[in-house]
Amino acid sequence: MADLIRRRTRAGFVGRGAERAAFRHNLGLSPRDERHRFLFHVHGNAGVGKTFLVRELEQVAQECGAHTVYVDEAAGSVPEAMAVISAHLGRQGHRFRDLDRMLVTHRERRHEAEAASVATQEPDQDGPSTASVLAARAGLAGIGLLPGAGALTQIVDPERLAEGADRVRAGLSARLRSQDDVQLVLSPESVLTPVLLRELAEAAATVPWIVLFLDTYERTGAFLDAWLRQVTTGDRYGGALPGNVVVVTAGQHPADPGRWGGLADFVVDMPLGPFTETEARGLLADRGVVAEPVVDEVLRLSGGLPVLVSTLAESRPADPADVGDPSSTAVERFLKWEPDPVRRATALACALPRRLDADVFRAVVDCGEEEAAGLFAWLRGLPFVSDRGDRVQYHDVVRAPMLRLQRHHSPRGWARRHSRLAAEFGRWREEAEAAAGADGTWADEAWRALRLAESYHLLCAAPRSALPVVLRDLVDACGRGDMPALRWAQVLADAGQDTDAPAVADWGRELLAALADGGVVEVLGRLLSRAELDASGRAAARTVRGDALRDGGAYERALAELDQAVALDPGLARARCARALAHAESGDHTAAVRDLDRAHELAPDDARTISLRGEYHRILGHHAQAVADLDRGIELDPARDFAWASRGATYSRLGRYEEALADLNRALEINPDYAWALARRARVRRALGQPRLQLADLDRAVALKPESAWMACERGDALRGAGRHEDAVADYDHAVGLDAGYASAYASRGVSHRELGRPGPALADLDRALALNPGYPWALCQRSDLHSRLGDPARALADASRAVELRPGDAGIRTLRGRALCGLGRYADARRELDLALELDPRSPEALCVRARALFELGLPDEALADVGRAAGPDGPAAASAGALVRLADVVDELAPWRSGRAGGALAPLLSRLSAAGRRTGPSPAPSE
Repeated sequence: MADLIRRRTRAGFVGRGAERAAFRHNLGLSPRDERHRFLFHVHGNAGVGKTFLVRELEQVAQECGAHTVYVDEAAGSVPEAMAVISAHLGRQGHRFRDLDRMLVTHRERRHEAEAASVATQEPDQDGPSTASVLAARAGLAGIGLLPGAGALTQIVDPERLAEGADRVRAGLSARLRSQDDVQLVLSPESVLTPVLLRELAEAAATVPWIVLFLDTYERTGAFLDAWLRQVTTGDRYGGALPGNVVVVTAGQHPADPGRWGGLADFVVDMPLGPFTETEARGLLADRGVVAEPVVDEVLRLSGGLPVLVSTLAESRPADPADVGDPSSTAVERFLKWEPDPVRRATALACALPRRLDADVFRAVVDCGEEEAAGLFAWLRGLPFVSDRGDRVQYHDVVRAPMLRLQRHHSPRGWARRHSRLAAEFGRWREEAEAAAGADGTWADEAWRALRLAESYHLLCAAPRSALPVVLRDLVDACGRGDMPALRWAQVLADAGQDTDAPAVADWGRELLAALADGGVVEVLGRLLSRAELDASGRAAARTVRGDALRDGGAYERALAELDQAVALDPGLARARCARALAHAESGDHTAAVRDLDRAHELAPDDARTISLRGEYHRILGHHAQAVADLDRGIELDPARDFAWASRGATYSRLGRYEEALADLNRALEINPDYAWALARRARVRRALGQPRLQLADLDRAVALKPESAWMACERGDALRGAGRHEDAVADYDHAVGLDAGYASAYASRGVSHRELGRPGPALADLDRALALNPGYPWALCQRSDLHSRLGDPARALADASRAVELRPGDAGIRTLRGRALCGLGRYADARRELDLALELDPRSPEALCVRARALFELGLPDEALADVGRAAGPDGPAAASAGALVRLADVVDELAPWRSGRAGGALAPLLSRLSAAGRRTGPSPAPSE
């Protein structure tokens, strides 16, 4: 009984009996009981005692045998919340070793990515991945304001959106060590959550309950709420929370009905108002305040607000006069029982910064080191100060009246003290800049935190003059993504409220609403329409806005913004580079090169600009210019793996396979998990006759980028080339499953179906490929060949003729058209077509073979025999190719009636070699892609 009494009267007892009873009852029910609830949401205005209740519920849970976790706003992202979960459960005997290791890697890679200022600029030209399409549809930040990700606009063309998202991945791939590392930076929750759920399930299997308490949810919910919904329902990460996990969230706002409305039967809503009189009296009695006049005075002055009741009861007043004059301000009530004027002044002064650590405390309080240490320890023990380990923070209900008191009491003193704090944060910011160098500004989160604090105090000291400066900073913050932009908008809202500056507060509210409505694109739109930015600032804003639109695949809008940016500031190299990327991703690489030419003039030693121009020259077929640019890019930055890979791909196009292999090997030494370089090296391996190594590279590339349709299709093509058509079909199935609009995958799968003797599926796939891309010459050739095999030469000719229109200088396509004309009996037309093919490629064995047939049918056997001899002679084009020899068999069959005599003697060596090579039946295959 004594033990029970002690438990019930322990320090911190705050009433809320109904809420505590409901929570305890829930832990007495099996998770399979329909009455059991999996989530409790505590909400109410600041100061109503949400944290007190959460701590009380935590004690209740522990009494019921639960292991508990407490997360508050000290966690600034989903990965940081996971780290808290791991740490708390680790202290209770559950080691999350895999999660801890991956969290360390996440922090390291994110720091590397930010320090390197790598955004979205390195392109992967060979096709988007469906994972990127899905990321674009969701919006990397739209599902929860995830750190480090920019918002993506509404989808218009999924494939083009995906290409932009793939550029993001490729840009990070150029700096980070593996695609797993890229995922850890771009979408850490997608990588870390499955590990957390697995290790949490292992821990939950050993205890009755695990209870997760997520406090200050009005702040942490911005990034935790969507994630919590997904891990609760298993909608995204391949698993859900174990059944014996209960989650308690506590924040100022009710649960989002759009997100949680469908789970209302599984959630307990706990709205909190001020204490009832009974609850307030219980707390006062627990603190020894029982005299009725004193209790009445506390209840009157506090209005039942728990934080005020607790604060006023802290000194255990014995007389109503000790509670304070009814006309005194809330601040006087908070500090009434502190007689030391130094401590009172310290408590007031320390309300000025939004957060305090020891360094900020010394900047606020002018005293000796030893005295400062004592005062800081005292301050941390005050009931309205929350200790966050490395920093402390005032409760909002207490800080707000303290700020009002100081601002009203001495406006000039208010401005002077904030100016002093702004100068101190500015000095620390400059030190950070000096330590990190030129790149150690917006890319560095620590620098941004210092600049943000400096901005807050500048706004409080002189709102009118500071507002344009902070709005200009917001432009650059938007360039770092939604989370930095959110923090800048929030500092405007906070400073506007704290310093009673309506113009600043209005900007803060408007920009927060804009960010929620349309991300940084909408924020920058508001700044451009209303903020007084100079020409340079407007150019920067349009550049950042254009970049954000490009990330979302809105290329026309992006180009319109970037055109205006260049017009406003023709010397802004960043705008030229951004416009080059937008041009390239919309398919205009020529315009992209023009912009990069100008950017190079403005910044001649920028390795990224010149390497990117080299890549675009490669895509345009300007191989000499590409090599020159990439040589220079590598000279400027030998560690840029993208430049090595691009030059290797260029050498491959030039047929300089050994040099290509060396460059791609170097790119992969720098970044062993560079999937694009692996795929490019696989093509070089194919050209060098190394099929085993080719497939090994593609296996590795597919493992690194399982979400890439292009990678799957590349491996399918390699398998098809090796005659492994069933395996190839499996890869093509995967590719079209990832990207239903991938024409190449359909066409390639159609060819494998054809070779497997499945004409129906083959024709359906080729039809689908050409519906997606009517101007696809290779698919037209393959369908033409299939029509020939199916005995439909008219359709074969139609497809081949369309392919010739698209590529009139391609000898293989003209040969295919000649074969179709033969099938229709139009041998004279066929001969003319094949003459053109042989003018383009005099050593084409296919053209010689088909022309031999046409000549034979035209009654010119000697000329036919001459063509066969040219193709099959010891030095002929078919001499080194068993495949070409096999294709000659068709012609030999046609020549059978006159094999005797002179013809027979000429054909004898050919017949012998055909016998050794093995025979093939059916028409010749079409040219390969």
